[in-house]
Amino acid sequence: MATKPPFDFDLRVSADKKRKQASRRGGPAAAEATGRACDHPGCDRPGAYRAPKSPDLLDEFFWFCKDHIREYNLKWNYFHGTTDEEFQKIVDQDRVWGRETKPFSRQGDGNAWARMGVNDPMQILGEKATRNPGALPASGATRKLPPTERKAIEILDARDTMSKTEIRKVYKGLIKVLHPDMNGGDRGHEEQLQEVVWAWDQIKDSRYFRD
Repeated sequence: MATKPPFDFDLRVSADKKRKQASRRGGPAAAEATGRACDHPGCDRPGAYRAPKSPDLLDEFFWFCKDHIREYNLKWNYFHGTTDEEFQKIVDQDRVWGRETKPFSRQGDGNAWARMGVNDPMQILGEKATRNPGALPASGATRKLPPTERKAIEILDARDTMSKTEIRKVYKGLIKVLHPDMNGGDRGHEEQLQEVVWAWDQIKDSRYFRD
């Protein structure tokens, strides 16, 4: 039995064009249209050409003869019934291929990750590889903390080796001393009280202190 050589094919553009024309004539659409009558009222010619029923039913089709498919295409309006606002929205979405983008913005000064002692803001290296040990502060501290939490420790007059429970006890003790109710209504320590409350807010949600 003779076999066709594996590289014996025609690369000419004209040959490819003929293949495509033959494929269109004998393709799925032509096969599906066999025996169909034109869907235009009063027309009994074969419905060889399909057209979507509406913009909302693009997968459901009418079948028309050649003359009526031309007439249907001339009247077809995908945006029929669309308001100006809806039309503009479609245009805007098409301009970005349907993938709307949002402007990139940073919250605060954009350096929050650096204040947390993190070298890798995207956490690509994993949880343990993103800590920046850096140089320890020269203020008697025993470990590296973000500046806000280091300030909070100083305000509370606590140690960075304490647990959250121990620091909370220090915080409550300061509240009792500074609160106006404990000083006969004297509000002379109100500013210091606010600092203490702020300091505890930094520590209670911190990941650098044990619970």
